[in-house]
Amino acid sequence: MKFSLRRPFGLSAVALLSACAACSATDGPAGPAVPTPSARQAVLCRALHGELPAEVDGLRKRATDPVSDFTAAWGGGPSVTLRCGVPKSAVVARATNAVEIDGISWVPEELRDGSVRCTTVLREASVEVTLPKETSGGFGALSDLAEAIRRTIPEGIAG
Repeated sequence: MKFSLRRPFGLSAVALLSACAACSATDGPAGPAVPTPSARQAVLCRALHGELPAEVDGLRKRATDPVSDFTAAWGGGPSVTLRCGVPKSAVVARATNAVEIDGISWVPEELRDGSVRCTTVLREASVEVTLPKETSGGFGALSDLAEAIRRTIPEGIAG
């Protein structure tokens, strides 16, 4: 009786290579973490996703990984990223430093890596935009997103 070690090894190698290929199949940088909005917020966030501009602050919109109606990204790396339907952070809940840009109130929060996370306030769904350190000096991306947010996320309290 002959035993072949090739076949089991061959199958293991194929499985291993397939797993590695699946892990590295993305074309660009990963996208932001996908939030879990309430049912009402999900409807609003999907509407926002359909209205997002192709370009913000001179950066082209790109696919995110994972693909979601609740996230978006512009630029390669570093990227401007958007998450819709995020829970209010403690910083946003106690903020007194909201800034208004083109009719949308934002609470900016400087992150450890030098980027700035800006979260909408007084909207039925919270929208979070992270500006990389390289672009956070100007808020052009927030201005570019304002019209889409005004059209799709009504004023009110996120809940």
